Amino acid sequence: MTTVNIQEAKSQFSRLLQRVALGDEIVIAKYGKPIAKLVPYRETTRGPRVPGTEKGKIWIAENFNEFTPDLEKDFDGDGATTSKWIV
Repeated sequence: MTTVNIQEAKSQFSRLLQRVALGDEIVIAKYGKPIAKLVPYRETTRGPRVPGTEKGKIWIAENFNEFTPDLEKDFDGDGATTSKWIV
């Protein structure tokens, strides 16, 4: 894996993309700190989504839509029943 600074990446971008197309990975750094990585694009090999594959693995609680005082306190921080933002 090669590391280049931003200025070099800007001036040599086409050359860097050619290297990436061949399989190289290029790290772009700013003041020596990595900020981005150029990697080859790879198509995903996943097939189409099939409904029902997660059946039995996921559940929603019976009280999912209930607004409780604890929940309100988590949002407001004070547990007040009315918000100062409601007009």
